[in-house]
Formats: sequence, C-alpha cells, structure tokens
Amino acid sequence: MSRFSMLRAGCALPLLCLSVPGLAQTAPAADADQDGSYHDQRADIVVTALIPRRQGDILSGTSVLTGEKLTRELRPSIGETLARQPGVSATSFGPSASRPILRGFQGERVRILTDGIGSFDVSNTSVDHAVAINPLTADRIEILRGPSALLYGSSAIGGVVNVIDSRIPRRVPDEPIHIDAIGTYGSAANERTGAGEIEVPLADKFVVHLDGSYSKTGDLDTGNYILTPALRAQAAASGDAEIADLANLKGKLPNSAGRVWEVAGGAAYIDDGGNLGVSFAHTDNFYGVPVRYALAPDGEAEEVRLRMKQDRVDLRGEVAVNGGFLDSIRLRAGYADYQHQEIEDTGEVGTTFYNQSMESRLEFVQSKRGGWDGAFGAQFFTRRFQVEGEEKFLPKNETNQIGFFTLQSLDLGDTRLEGGARFEHTNVSADADEALFFDGRRRSFDALSGSIGISQAIMPGWRVGLNASRSERAPSAEELFARGNHAGTQAFELGNPDFGKEKSWGLEGTLRGSGDGYSFSLAAYHNWFSGYIYESVAADSACQAVNGGEELEFPCYAFNQADARYYGFEAEATVKLAQLGSYAINVDGVADYVRATIKGSGPAPRIPPLRLLGGLEAQGDRLSARAEVEHVFDQDRVTDFETPTDGYTMVNASLSFKPLPGNDRTTLMLSANNIFDVEARRHASFLKDFAPLAGRDIRVTARFSL
Repeated sequence: MSRFSMLRAGCALPLLCLSVPGLAQTAPAADADQDGSYHDQRADIVVTALIPRRQGDILSGTSVLTGEKLTRELRPSIGETLARQPGVSATSFGPSASRPILRGFQGERVRILTDGIGSFDVSNTSVDHAVAINPLTADRIEILRGPSALLYGSSAIGGVVNVIDSRIPRRVPDEPIHIDAIGTYGSAANERTGAGEIEVPLADKFVVHLDGSYSKTGDLDTGNYILTPALRAQAAASGDAEIADLANLKGKLPNSAGRVWEVAGGAAYIDDGGNLGVSFAHTDNFYGVPVRYALAPDGEAEEVRLRMKQDRVDLRGEVAVNGGFLDSIRLRAGYADYQHQEIEDTGEVGTTFYNQSMESRLEFVQSKRGGWDGAFGAQFFTRRFQVEGEEKFLPKNETNQIGFFTLQSLDLGDTRLEGGARFEHTNVSADADEALFFDGRRRSFDALSGSIGISQAIMPGWRVGLNASRSERAPSAEELFARGNHAGTQAFELGNPDFGKEKSWGLEGTLRGSGDGYSFSLAAYHNWFSGYIYESVAADSACQAVNGGEELEFPCYAFNQADARYYGFEAEATVKLAQLGSYAINVDGVADYVRATIKGSGPAPRIPPLRLLGGLEAQGDRLSARAEVEHVFDQDRVTDFETPTDGYTMVNASLSFKPLPGNDRTTLMLSANNIFDVEARRHASFLKDFAPLAGRDIRVTARFSL
C-alpha cells in the first residue's frame, strides 16, 4: 500500500485528517496500534479537531475512548457509554434513551455526529427520543468541548460527540478477511448484546464491509425504591390504595425494557490518489419509556413505548492534490429517512414523528508551509420534520442551513496560535396548521462565530493555553414554533416565533502536562450569553391563548430569552505509582463542575453537580485489574420547578484478560458496577424522581478480532 493510502485510509476519520509531520514515521501500523484497535492509528490524535492534534496540543477539553477503555465503558446507549468522561453527564431518560450532556448543555447545544456529520434523528427534540447511533459498532468515540466544536455548527456551543466507525472502509486489509466481534451480558437489565463486522478485500484497491448488531434488555433492576423519598411519602399519604402502593415500588423499573438491531454494509475504492466509499445502514429500535407516576387520583400514568426506524446512506471521498497550497480535498455526505411511533399502553399509535435530513461537508486541506497549516470548507444541512397524532406539538417545519468555516494554525515552536471562524445562513419555516391554531411563519438568520487562541510551552512537556470565542446561534424550529402538549416532557410547550439569535462570549483556559509516569489536564471556562433560550413555567392562560382557549393536558412551559452565565472546570490526571514485575500500578482521577445562572430567573435547570472519580489500576501485558470510586455531590441549587437531588457514591471494578498470546485485540472482561447497590439519580434527567440508575450490574464482555 502506498504512503498516501496507508496514512489517509488508516486515519481514524479521513474526512477531517490532515497530514501530521512525522506521523508516518512515528505512528504504529494501523492494524497493530497501542490500544489494540484495528482501525485506530494513533489513540492520542484527535481528528475531530479538524486539524488533527495530539490531545495535549488542543486548546479545549477533549476525551477519546478507544480500545480497552471503550470496551469497559460500552453500553447500549451513547449517553451511558460516555457518562463517566470529564465534563459529561447524561439525560438518562431510562436505559434506552440517554443522550450526552456536555458542560451542563444538552439538546440543541450538543451535536452528536457519526464520522463527522449528524445523527439525523430527533433526539434533540425530546429527552425520551433515543439517539440513532449505535455505540456497539464504534471503533472510537471522540468528545470535543469548547470553542473548537463550533466548526461543526453554531449549535455546538456545548461540544461535539463524534462516533467513528468503519462502515466505509479506510484501508485495504492485509489478510483475506478481517473479523471483529463483541458480545456482552449485563445482569442489571438482563442485557444480551452481540455485534460483529467483516471486511474483505475484493481486489488490491476495493474493500467491502458488513456489520450487524443486536441488543435486548429487560426492565432495569435499580436495586432500590423507584420513587424518591419525597414522592414515596406523598404516595403513602394518599387515600387511594393503588397510589399508596407506589410508596413500596422497588427493584425493577417498569416499562424500561428494549430491543434494538442494526445492519449495515459499505464499500470503498482506495487508491494512491484518493478514496471513495459509500455505506447503507438500517436501524430498528423498540423500547419502553419508564412510567412517570401520577400521585393524584385523577392523574394518568401511561406505559408508552417507542418504535424507531432509520434508513441511512453515507458517502465519503478524498482526492490528493499535493499542490503548493492544497494538500487534499475531502467530501462527506449523508441522508437519512427517520420515523418513530409512540405506542400507548392500549397498543394504539398515539403520535408519529417523521424526519428527513441531509448533510454534506466539503473540506479543502491546506499544505503545511513551515509552521502554518489549516483547512476551510462549506457545509450544507437540511431537515424536514413532521409530527402527526394526538400529541402533536409542532407544525410541519423545515430547516435549511449553509455554513462556511475555516481553521488556521501557526506553530512557532514554544508558541502556537490558532484561529477559527464560521458563518451560517439559516432558514427556518413552519406550515400553517389549523389543529394548532397556527398561521405559518418563516424566519432567516445570519450567524457569525469565531475563536482565537494561544498555547505556550512553559516547561518540557507542559503547555498553558487561552482561547477566546464569540458565537451566534439561530433558534431551532422547536424553540420558535412549539405550541402543543408534549408527553415526553410532560409539558405544554410554547415557542416564540419572534426570537432573535442566541449570542455568547466565551473564555477557556487550559493547562496540560505529561512526563515520565504522569499526565495532567485542566480546562476552565466561562460563557456569557445574551438572548439565551430556555424553558420556564408560564401562566396557563399564555398557552391557552394559542390553544384556542382549550384546557391544557399538561402544565404550561414557555421558551424565553434572557442573559445567562455558565462557568466551570474539568480536570483529569494519571500517575504511575510503581512497577511490580510486569505490572504498572497507576492511579487516575477526574473532577468536573459547572454552575449556570439565568438572569432574572435563577439557576438554570438540570445542571449536573460537582463530581469526583478516582481509580486504581494494575496494567499488565495480558491481565489488567481496575477499581474506581465515583462520588456525585448533592444538587440543591435548583429552579422553582425542579427538585433537589441527593448525591451518591458508586464503587466499580473490572478485570481484563487477553487470552491469546500475541493477539492484543482479543479480550475477555468481567466488570462489577455499583457494587454496593446504592440508589443513584442524575440531576440532569427529566425523569430522575421516577427512574433511578441501575443497581448492581455484573457485566461479562468478550471481544474478538482476527
């Protein structure tokens, strides 16, 4: 294979990869990397940063999961898979619908990507909607927080999660057939999961790929009471016998079982001058939404189930230019047809969501000139979204967006400068809808975002950085046009079609260092928002006025705009304590905190509290053992419509064994999570008072690669 094919096709995300000087000489071969991942070339190279950088060189918070670490953290949902990473929490709307929360931001302010472009689902619309990305087939997952994430869209102020797979092959395998497979059993939900992929070279330059996965879970065993102490006391005091019995509800989380399967295939042509590939995937997900119990005799508590289907087509291409100014041109595009049905406990379909989305991204990668490198390009996104049924809360709407972006970097040795900018033009329109008493509306927005940063070496292996950013975000269709009962959030949601852009200034400082037997990373940030869009309780009359005067099924929640402040930090450290024979004894720790205030309203809702996580690990060539303790503090800084959340301490342990000498890619893993079966609730979850996290969970995982 040529140098171009190996370097580019072996890169973890070819669309975003630039030539890194010396990488071909210093990086291990793609099929024998340090983490045992067939597709990763360098575990510490973050390609989602547009210009690939080692983690220590990026001017914002980053995390990478790959190899054994990804295997240990893997769960059926992307939110639970990432929940223990620095600065990350999860919506935890039951075990099947859990979306990542970055630095306290969720929904519209966090972009979930697959191989560099969107997930094409409606998980940003409501917390009960699952993300249409399956972490079981991921080769690696990258998390990029802070200003650099804005290069993927102005909505990514919280950050970007990029799930990188190999459905469009990136290299020509050396062997006649390459196989990866994983199987997992988890006791807490009687989880049975299997996934596998095959890559076959049909010629010197042509590769085909097939993968599939299946996961089935029962109702989640929480090990403790389902309702919080306050709700149990309220239920016990009820004169209704059925409601009083809820005070003793314990163990299994009702209506939380799920089943998801997925099949996909892809093919790629890989040549010295570039590559071109395409893939197709079908996803089918059927899961229950945990019950939000009504504690009033006339209330309803439905056992709703969701059936989600998505058909998706992806394209990736690259051409080597090798010119004086341009090194290469890369194209990434995707289209998906998505729908899900919300099925009531009677078996009837109550509401159906339809979404058709397309996104394309064209990048021009500059040749490196001395210490200067960079990239620029354009991105187009379109979304047609429709809700039909009795709980329709949005008119049929369409979003079209075109963006232009650039990132430029200058390496002066001890000093590095970096600047990026993005311009977006967005059109958001909604059709007239008699059922919602809506006459139709169209809005257009021009948004300009940018950042500039500096990084300085202060001693060997240590760098300090500062990044300043200015961002603008167009309101989403949901924030503009919502005007109906939304069962997922138990609210009548009322948007405002006259909203202006959401704007913010941000500062982020970083300190990173590494040396013989240690590494350290700290990121601290502060964001000042004007026109911040949020939901709060409103008078029922406000919602009734747009509902034809009819009575409301749920309380009235209106979107508003105000000034807001977010600040916080995340820190991560690892230290090698000793070398005992062939075993390295390491200790590591994570800490994160965010504080958010909306001017005139008080604390922002559903903000995760301070968290500390520490681990002790013995790493050997074939056998590794780890124990960790996670403590999440109380969250009593709440808005007037949410309740405080008690803190908790979880203890987890794992044992990993590589049974085949000389094969680092085959692993057997045994892990025990929440060993002491503590009751735990995430404050960021809408459903926290009715749905605790998993109790004791014994997991057995086998991963095989050939």
